[in-house]
Amino acid sequence: MSTGKFMKQAATRDYSKEWQNPGSFPWIFQRAKEPITGRPYSVKENYIRCVKGEQPYWMPAYFYETNTIWPDAIEEHPVPEVDGYDWWGVYWIMVEEAGGMITKPGTRTISDFAKWKEELEWPDLSLVDFKTDGAKIQKMLDPNRPHIYECVEGIFERLHEMIPFDESLVAFYEEPELLEEFFQKMADYKIESTAQIFKHYGDVDGVLYHDDWGTQRSGFFSNEMFRKQLMPATSRYLNFIKEHGKFIELHSCGKNIQYVPEMLEMGIDMWTPQAKINGPDFLYETYGDQMTFAFILEIAPKADEAEIRKIIRDFVDHYGAKGRCMPWIMTDMSNPKQELIARDELYNYSLEYYNKLYHR
Repeated sequence: MSTGKFMKQAATRDYSKEWQNPGSFPWIFQRAKEPITGRPYSVKENYIRCVKGEQPYWMPAYFYETNTIWPDAIEEHPVPEVDGYDWWGVYWIMVEEAGGMITKPGTRTISDFAKWKEELEWPDLSLVDFKTDGAKIQKMLDPNRPHIYECVEGIFERLHEMIPFDESLVAFYEEPELLEEFFQKMADYKIESTAQIFKHYGDVDGVLYHDDWGTQRSGFFSNEMFRKQLMPATSRYLNFIKEHGKFIELHSCGKNIQYVPEMLEMGIDMWTPQAKINGPDFLYETYGDQMTFAFILEIAPKADEAEIRKIIRDFVDHYGAKGRCMPWIMTDMSNPKQELIARDELYNYSLEYYNKLYHR
């Protein structure tokens, strides 16, 4: 079997080298983080306790207290992230203003969804040196932090990256059986590629699964359609993760609060919702005993130390009682002292808070 044109780079790449451009988001995610010291318990253990609802010792600072496993070996986007093709033949362009990539408008990898079996080039993972790439990535990860595999371009996202978005939605109605086959085959691919991550990238603790399911007003699908068409294949992939003892975090943009019952049914442990459109207080009060949430906590550029510490204390007081919430602290990047103050207050105040709450 000859190598497909979109897998040629994968077959010849030197996986021992770093491929992401310095300063890009994948490059930043791959960087080593300074060890977190002076804590009475493992940062990894505490984070997993929060994700699973097992009485954490302190409230974690989202992203800061974790390692991100972002392989160079998986080309869901071009590697490095510059204008170009991915494994699937999708052409991506960098949008500097947004700090990320989008599929080039008008991109089409297959002439019609009904012809995906004949026309789609499926990635051949046997051509990829996961072992060498995994050893390279592992060297940059702090062993005391939880290691989370960033699994981008979910089962639904991959569909609408290959053909126009409206045609993707039409397929739910016109080709439901063929769509089911596509989603299940995509789940096979996700399982196969994730198995390589679990095997070669060290002690993986969880998977951050990306699949956007909604607009700013509502989800793309009725709950009935979600359950019938998208949930079976997605559940099979997520079950694979759980069977390997990993936790599941969901990254799903849009007003997707309607799907939380399905998220819970699929075994998702944690969600980072777009808070302004999903109602943090409602999510916390309604589902905070069953799912962990990371809510963005914005700190104004002019906030002084006293104000920052009060903002953090108020967050802990408001969202701490169930032990399943953490802030994603957003500060003025030109003033790194703000985040240092915020993290200091979060750790010390929440440690005392949980000591009292859990009678330690």
